[in-house]
Amino acid sequence: MSADFGKIIILTAPSGAGKTSITRYLLGKYPGRLAFSISAATRQPRGTEQNGHDYHFMSVAEFQDRIHKNEFMEWEMVYEGKYYGTLKSEMRRIWSEGKTPLLDIDVKGAIHIQQQYPENILSLFIEPPSIEELQRRLTGRGTESPDSIQARINKAAYEISFKHHFHKIIVNHDLEQACKEAEEAVLAFIGEGQSK
Repeated sequence: MSADFGKIIILTAPSGAGKTSITRYLLGKYPGRLAFSISAATRQPRGTEQNGHDYHFMSVAEFQDRIHKNEFMEWEMVYEGKYYGTLKSEMRRIWSEGKTPLLDIDVKGAIHIQQQYPENILSLFIEPPSIEELQRRLTGRGTESPDSIQARINKAAYEISFKHHFHKIIVNHDLEQACKEAEEAVLAFIGEGQSK
C-alpha cells in the first residue's frame, strides 16, 4: 500500500434504506475527523443542490474524458446515460486535511473500491428491514412515479444479495440505533483516542 493512501469509510445501501441519514449523523458528530466525499455525477442538480458541495456536476463528455485519464477510483453508469463516480482527487483533498473520507455510494461502486483498495477500508451495508418497508419509504417521499419506485425496488432486491461482501451489515429497523451501530464501527476503525 502506498504511503499516500489513507483510510476510507464506505456506506452503501439500496435507495431509501437510510444511508444518507446515517452519513449526515456521522459527519455532524465528527466534523474534525470525517469528511464527505463529494461524488461526480452527470445528472442535473435537484432542488438546492450545489456544484462542488452536493456533487461535482459535469457533462457526460467531461465524465468520459476523466474516465480515460484514470481520474476515478470507481465509476458506474447507474442508470442509462447517468454516470456517478468517486474522483481520486477528492480522496487526496480529504486526506490532506487530516480527515477520513466518508463515501456514500452505490453497491457496485463500493464493491469495486474494496477490490481495488482492500487495505484500510471499512465498509458498512445499510439494509432496510424488508423490501415492503423500503417500498413504503420510497412511496412516502412522494418524489417518484410508481414505475420509478418499482425500478428502485427491483434494484434494491438485487443489491441486498451482495450484502455479505461488506465488513458490517446494519439493519435499519430504527434510525437512531442504526446510527449508533455505524458510529461504533467507525470509531473502532479510525480510533477513539483523537479529539472530535
